[in-house]
Amino acid sequence: MSADEIATNVRQWLEGERMEIREQKDDRSHLHLLCKYPAGKNGHMFAIVIPKGRDLLAISSMTRVDGGQQNSMQKLIDEEEDEWVTWAHDCRMQLIASGADWAIHMGHSKKKAGGPLQAFNVSEPIWFDGLTKNELMQTLRRLWMAKLGVILEIKYTFGPGTGKAGPVDDWVKKQGQKRTTAAQKAEDVKEVHTDDSMSFGTGFDPSEWV
Repeated sequence: MSADEIATNVRQWLEGERMEIREQKDDRSHLHLLCKYPAGKNGHMFAIVIPKGRDLLAISSMTRVDGGQQNSMQKLIDEEEDEWVTWAHDCRMQLIASGADWAIHMGHSKKKAGGPLQAFNVSEPIWFDGLTKNELMQTLRRLWMAKLGVILEIKYTFGPGTGKAGPVDDWVKKQGQKRTTAAQKAEDVKEVHTDDSMSFGTGFDPSEWV
């Protein structure tokens, strides 16, 4: 099937499951949707993209860590650096065990242990020859569970937070690059922020699949 036929099928599959989707303008892609999964108020936004020149569908989602939780992480770094290093290692191992592709954003710090976990991204490609409705929905489910595992671990260890998203130093460093207001809306989001301002989420660039 062509990319256009795949795009039509994906829209129909998601609509058939009564999922909330939003079309995004993206000249680099045949299809760029934002999809809320799971359905309901607790769902997160996932980017579903067909890059031009590739025979695959890429799915990703970014989570931004609450500022209060980041402060608790920094306190642990300052007081029990070895314990923080162990927690951060376990977090990475949990993401590896999920089977998803992932990227994390740690706070910039001169300390050996670095700064707190500020944001993380999970993603997974599906090539056209393996794309079915079941594979699409199961991939969304796997990525959601990978996110949820880290989110619950953060909440268990560092508390519920303040309800205000914390900073992401990597994004501040790249202020010269164009960013939409979606990231700025993080100030109104409780605990975590799903960043839908980029095609694949920070750390997951479409050029990697071209």
